[in-house]
This record gives sequence, structure tokens and C-alpha cells, in this order.
Amino acid sequence: MSNKKILLVEDELSLAMVVSDNLQSAGYRVTHARNGEEGLRTFFVMQPDLVILDVMMPKADGYSVAQSIRETDKRTPILFLTAKVQTKDVIKGFESGGNDYIRKPFSIEELLIRIKVMLNENRLLEKAKPKVEDTFQLGDYEFDSRKFELFFSGIGKKLTYRESDLLKLFCQNQDETLNKKTLLLKVWQDDSFINSRSLDVFVSRLRKYLKQDPRVQIINIRGVGYKLMIHS
Repeated sequence: MSNKKILLVEDELSLAMVVSDNLQSAGYRVTHARNGEEGLRTFFVMQPDLVILDVMMPKADGYSVAQSIRETDKRTPILFLTAKVQTKDVIKGFESGGNDYIRKPFSIEELLIRIKVMLNENRLLEKAKPKVEDTFQLGDYEFDSRKFELFFSGIGKKLTYRESDLLKLFCQNQDETLNKKTLLLKVWQDDSFINSRSLDVFVSRLRKYLKQDPRVQIINIRGVGYKLMIHS
């Protein structure tokens, strides 16, 4: 029996029940989210082994959910459920971060086979992937995410858990714009207004910690989020 966790994001409740029941019978642990926003929040809390995403949903479509996931997670396989059959829609699914798609209506047998293949491929990738990086060089700074310490000229600054988690995300995605909503869900598991204000405060703190090397900058991308840049 598999103990893999699957997140099913589907707004059609009758279909979601059928799919969930069959996946559970096959040994998977299934969590159902009813719309795109709920699915994205659940993803960061649950950290599933595979995501099944309906394309057309309220509050956020499957494409935008996949794009948000891919900002910080490049490996978790994503399978789209779609009633759209035009080539441009299939291409859009892959471009937004999907690994595969299945057209509605579909058979449960086909869905199970696709899931099995995707999880097997994911296991092979995990075995082959290099050791996760825990230390980062940021200009004249060295950041040890395991010890929550930021070093400059041999002097260490102890960070809080969330400061460290946030800085690690920036380091892993250097020169990439990280959406504010994605950062909130990844670090706080909640994108409420209060936590949004907290994120701004935490970014300000990190900027102060990094100010001794002017080449290292966390830039505000107005209306979107933040980006870590290290100038040569």
C-alpha cells in the first residue's frame, strides 16, 4: 500500500468525491481543496507528494496555482484535470509548471496509471538530485541555514527561525521575483493582512542584517513581491 500524499484541488464536489474515494482505495492519502486559493494554502501546509489540479476553478485557476507553487517548489509533480482540448491550453498547462494532464471525462484506471508513473519518476529524481544546499554565499556574507546564522568577517548573527526560513527562500531563488502571497504561504502558512505586514517587517530586518555589503539587496517589486540580487 502506498502512503503517498495527494492534494486534489477540484471544485466539482461529485467528481472530487469519486476521485478521492478511488485514490484512497488505492492506498493514497488524499486531501481535497475546493478552489484555487484553498488549494494553494493547503499545499504549503500539507507538502504533498503530488498535486492534482482542476484548470477551471473559482478564486484562482489551476494555471495560476501551479505558477505560485513553482516559485518555490520545482519538483512536486502536478497533474492537470482539464475539459479544454485545444493545443494552446495544453501548452499553457506545461508552461505554468504542470508535468502531465488528463482530459475530462477520464477513467479512474487511466488516472491511477498516470499518478503511478509520475510518482515513480519523482522518486528517481529524488534519488539522483544533489544534496540539499544549507550554506549560501551572499557577497561577503555567509549564511548557514541549519544553524540560523549569518556571518560577516567571521562574526555571526543569530537569526530567528522565520528570518532564516525567509532568507533561505531568497537564497534558493536568487534573481527571481518571489510573489508576496507565495512567501506568506510558504513561511507563515497564512496570507492574512496581519502576516503580510509581518513579512514587510521581516524583510526590513534582513536588509539591516545585510547592509554591510551594499552589493546584496532585497528589492521590492511593487505590487508583486521581493527579489534578492547580488551585484558584482
